[in-house]
Amino acid sequence: MPRPLRLGVLTGGGDCPGLNALIRGLVKRGVHEFGHEFVGIENGYMGLVEPDLTRPLTEEDTRGILPKGGTILGTSNKANPFQYAVLENGTWVEKDLSEVALHRAEELKLDGLIAVGGDGTLTIGHKLTEKGLRVVGCPKTIDNDLSGTDQTFGFDTARAICTEAIDRLHSTAESHDRVMVVEIMGRHAGFLTLDSGIAGGADVILIPEIPYRVESIVEKIHRRGSRKRSFSIIAVAEGAYPVGGTLAVLDQAGDIPGRGVVRLGGAGKVCADLLARHIPAEIRVTVLGHLQRGGSPSAADRLLATMYGCKVLDLVRDGQWDSMVALREGRIVTAPLSESRKERRVDPDGEPVRFAKSMGISFGD
Repeated sequence: MPRPLRLGVLTGGGDCPGLNALIRGLVKRGVHEFGHEFVGIENGYMGLVEPDLTRPLTEEDTRGILPKGGTILGTSNKANPFQYAVLENGTWVEKDLSEVALHRAEELKLDGLIAVGGDGTLTIGHKLTEKGLRVVGCPKTIDNDLSGTDQTFGFDTARAICTEAIDRLHSTAESHDRVMVVEIMGRHAGFLTLDSGIAGGADVILIPEIPYRVESIVEKIHRRGSRKRSFSIIAVAEGAYPVGGTLAVLDQAGDIPGRGVVRLGGAGKVCADLLARHIPAEIRVTVLGHLQRGGSPSAADRLLATMYGCKVLDLVRDGQWDSMVALREGRIVTAPLSESRKERRVDPDGEPVRFAKSMGISFGD
């Protein structure tokens, strides 16, 4: 039987449903089967750089958190210890504080770190292992775009929320003979828009992997009108763009190094403005935004997150540091942390797209 360990746990990147379920599964199995002690690192890697951002993580702390969204540890997608923003003489500068993070881990007497997050969080974990810290990871994102795993937890819940939103838009669109454009998250991957668009019965689905022509969408709307369909639902991924166009961006990297990220947004309005030049119907844009991240996780996400939390302890037991858990062909397996890149994309020739097109759904191509 391996000796009990003292393990740090952090959740980094954007929040998503299922993080608390993972923390609960991790702690419960870790305490019951291995006798491990857990230290909660708060606000992502910020808790390994800034003082007083840690807390004990016991079974009592995880009581009742299974159905809760968000994360009890807090999170951050701007606390990269290798490019940490520090205010010096009134000016923000980026500094490599990875040695501070390593020293902090030593002060906390950690035998290892469990990092839960997307490609940024896990890539940082991989770089820290190269500097001597023992790290294992669990992948999560609502975008479902991480290579190395077939699915991330958080995706199923967000997909259900988007599907319900499209369902609700149907009745008001039909009542007012309107074109409803709903903008959905996903950055450069269209999985969330594709799945919820099909499940919600959208008439047009626009994803980053298939640049669209506005003429094709107009033609689709006119065809619906000829069949006495006086309304249309268009599901637009935030990373979708017209042929010859560019991504819609809310704002570029901010003035504070390490704390500014390019935020996508406005793809729905771009599409609506283009359509308004060609059709007389009223057009309304709904941006789901962070509604997609919030709320209680679905049963599928609770299960997957719990299994990830339990499985990652096998990696710790077997000394498989610099690795992460992953879902492949229905089995939870092990993959290198270095594989956690945001490289998965919808296959434009894959079955979901092909079947959707065969049912008359337009992709604007």
